Amino acid sequence: MISNLHDIVLKGALQFPAQTALKFKKESVTYSEFSEITAAAAGRFIQAGLSRHQRLAVYLPKQFETVSSFFATSRCGGVFVPVNPALKPLQVQHILQDCNVRILVTSKDRFEVLAESLALCEDLHTVLLVDVAADFVQQQGHLHIAAFHQNDSAQAELNERVAPTDADMAAILYTSGSTGKPKGVVLTHRNMIVGAQSVSSYLENKPEDVILALLPLSFDYGLSQITTAFLTGATVVLLDFFLVQDVVRAIEQHQVTGLAAVPPLWAQLAKAKWPEGSADSVRYITNSGGAMPDALLTQLQGIFRKAAPYLMYGLTEAFRSTYLPPADLPRKRGSMGKAIPNAEIVVVREDGSLCGPNEPGELVHRGPLVSLGYWNSPEKTAERFKFDPVMPKGALLAPMAVWSGDTVKYDEEGFLYFVGRRDEMIKTLGNRVSPTEVEEAVYALDPAIVDVAALGIPHPELDQAIVVLVAMQHQQQVDTNAWLLQLKKALPSFMVPKVLLQKDSLPKNANGKIDRKLLSGEYQHYFSEGQNL
Repeated sequence: MISNLHDIVLKGALQFPAQTALKFKKESVTYSEFSEITAAAAGRFIQAGLSRHQRLAVYLPKQFETVSSFFATSRCGGVFVPVNPALKPLQVQHILQDCNVRILVTSKDRFEVLAESLALCEDLHTVLLVDVAADFVQQQGHLHIAAFHQNDSAQAELNERVAPTDADMAAILYTSGSTGKPKGVVLTHRNMIVGAQSVSSYLENKPEDVILALLPLSFDYGLSQITTAFLTGATVVLLDFFLVQDVVRAIEQHQVTGLAAVPPLWAQLAKAKWPEGSADSVRYITNSGGAMPDALLTQLQGIFRKAAPYLMYGLTEAFRSTYLPPADLPRKRGSMGKAIPNAEIVVVREDGSLCGPNEPGELVHRGPLVSLGYWNSPEKTAERFKFDPVMPKGALLAPMAVWSGDTVKYDEEGFLYFVGRRDEMIKTLGNRVSPTEVEEAVYALDPAIVDVAALGIPHPELDQAIVVLVAMQHQQQVDTNAWLLQLKKALPSFMVPKVLLQKDSLPKNANGKIDRKLLSGEYQHYFSEGQNL
């Protein structure tokens, strides 16, 4: 029985010993080899003093040591914290201090950049470097600096450790921090295992699959590419890329069958040069982290001609919530689909009562994927993790449900449709406008559009005015006035942007999503003092 995250690796070594588990650059490891690597790393962590439930952070790009550290931490009863390698020292410091990390796994160059910040992390006692000689040892203040790879480790002590239950903490994933500093979402072994079982069931993953890991492993959607693949004996290709053509080459070289991305990355891939037949190995593509514009989906279907598109919606707080089966896509275009296996999604009014068909309400996720809340943040946890609206009141210790903050509705067949984030809804002329709906209309204007962001900006007469920012392929210039005229024909008057501005590019956060908070701050005073009215 699989009850712990590291059981996935042990199962893989037994069932698929000779199957390739991971590929990185020109190297690869089998499931049997990866199990041995993970055991050695777990022994090293025990030797370095990692105790049960203590946190170990990994601050590395995608490589073998990154992935092995996750499962090794689980194997010795610890809690792993993947840190996005794109984060800067102060951001890393916040994460390490917030969840009291004891051991950090990183590289020599990254440690040197972090040194000043790490000196302020009082709970951190050991830094393990993946690219130094086995006998490397150094003391810097309260920090013990040593090698990750050693000739001997405490593997024998692994058997003496009490195995974690599926209710124990497995990982803490930090959100991108769209509001305030990043929050750590506490995931149990059960959350991660059930999530992998659920997604792999509807994607029909199998040992023959080759999954290209493009997304940050600190992102729940990125990390799930690993757990889903390992559960089914599939192969994962690790890739950090600088040019989108690197992705095209990797897909063709490794004959990738599964590809996951977020809308801004899909937009880049849609503009790439695809040699004839280069994407024909791909049997499915998945989207999460934002709505897929219809025009973009059409472009991708032309590139990935043999791939089934799975449009998904997920919350870091509950892994994944919904998916739209590809067979339903033609008749339910624009839908988020229905709940994934072993989850239930309900739509509720502000008083907690259930909404009827086509009635907008808040999406609430219930079931075994709901996490333990935010680390060290009882106030934020209380805002999002509340009573289960379906559970009978007599169940006094009923599990919490996640109240997403997203407004959705469902049709007569139960298919869900995204309306907008409650805290991103634009209030203009007494109307509530979904940014997503405006963005969809803008995307439809030109296939060369790369990114769109619709913002609600304070306006002295309108409450908020709709400001749309657009980035084009190759920064080609467009007639924004002509576009506004087209939008007036396509949208109700209250949804037509007040201003449409062209930008060279739109900023992204650490997870590759458009940074709406940064943009809203930048344009906060756009209409102040009578300007631009």
